[in-house]
Amino acid sequence: MENNIRLLIVKFKNQLTHDEVKYFRGAVIRNLSDKNVLFHNHEEEGLRYAYPLIQYKRIQNCAVIVCLNEGTEVIGNFFSTYQPHFMIGNHPVEMKIDKLNPVFSCIAQTDNQTMTYQLTRWLPLNGKNYSIYHQLEGIAERVLFLEKILVANILACTKGLHIHLEKQLVCKIQHIAGSYPVMHKGIRFMAFDLTFTANIILPDYIGIGKNASMDCGILSQVQL
Repeated sequence: MENNIRLLIVKFKNQLTHDEVKYFRGAVIRNLSDKNVLFHNHEEEGLRYAYPLIQYKRIQNCAVIVCLNEGTEVIGNFFSTYQPHFMIGNHPVEMKIDKLNPVFSCIAQTDNQTMTYQLTRWLPLNGKNYSIYHQLEGIAERVLFLEKILVANILACTKGLHIHLEKQLVCKIQHIAGSYPVMHKGIRFMAFDLTFTANIILPDYIGIGKNASMDCGILSQVQL
């Protein structure tokens, strides 16, 4: 089954550090005349917990906004009042747009083929499953545990994009390149960089898992 999605990648010429992505997001929101909820995922009742349709990232060291489905429509609010003068932290920066890349992509499960992906700065572990993960003694048990979380994260993504998968989603971690601490809202998380295979076609640069809206869980297909 194939499901089309709208995708717009807004790439800037300016380079950012990972720590500056949150300031970039804040600067984008401050530049808006109409602060649509999709830009910040906060509602009057609290957080918008659905899959983020506007995501702020650092790709090839540069600032990027990834917009999906309805996010490709509301990004017009940003461009309608666009001013290139941003404050990134305490530093004034002239943000220069490099290119806009509109993509009519699809998410489709495969029959007899597996796709290979890289996943960077993925945050699979919350307080509860962090303890469970570290109680597991063997590498195989830990990998299986992470694979189950990865499946759940991808299913949360497809659900948020209103895509129903008819077959079982299977993910297999092939290699964990490393794990390292990442701070998010003052809380320390363990991030993973890894390679995995799955029976699904997913577009490059979308976010998977926790903090997908802001530079974590960045997916890219590996061309074999």
